[in-house]
Amino acid sequence: IFGTGLSGLVGAPLVGKAIEGLPQLPIPILADIPVVGALVFQHDIMAYLAVIMVALIAWFLKYTRAGLVMRAVGDNHDSAHALGYPVLFVRLIAVLFGGMMAGLGGAYLPLVLTPHWAEGMTAGRGWIALALVVFASWLPWRVFVGALIFGGITIMQLAGQARGWTTPSQILAMLPYISTIVVLVLISRNREFALANSPACLGRIFHVGK
Repeated sequence: IFGTGLSGLVGAPLVGKAIEGLPQLPIPILADIPVVGALVFQHDIMAYLAVIMVALIAWFLKYTRAGLVMRAVGDNHDSAHALGYPVLFVRLIAVLFGGMMAGLGGAYLPLVLTPHWAEGMTAGRGWIALALVVFASWLPWRVFVGALIFGGITIMQLAGQARGWTTPSQILAMLPYISTIVVLVLISRNREFALANSPACLGRIFHVGK
């Protein structure tokens, strides 16, 4: 809530002004591949960075000591504390990193998707991101696949308007949020899937003196 209000205050001078977005960076040779080249290898630096970050985070969580410590804190913070790991510090770093990535996701909207800034332009997409993490059961590569699915549903709105679909634009704009609700309802019906791979201590308060 604070971030939404602060962004509206700081960004007020930019309302109604065009923003120079990030340029596309086609990868030589690969970008010339028919169909696939335009879909995969002709994007901006943030799109490439998103894919790289998925791979790095998956590697970090599975193959590094720090990643194992972070997973241990998420699964059982009492045991991690007993082993001498700084639970609160690890949690702080995780929250700060998550906030940084969320900020990059928000910055993508005015820098690439729509080259202008307007207050509230995220339009609740952060909640879709949270639903996506639950849908992917906290696994990075599943998040990547789920993001492609949700992104495809979102882009249907723009594609439909460009191709003159008779479907009202309001219904097309609702699709990402409707799909999010449907996914959450289906997940909530299967508690085992909802809890699969989720940190056991998610949302649990850690007391330092415990």
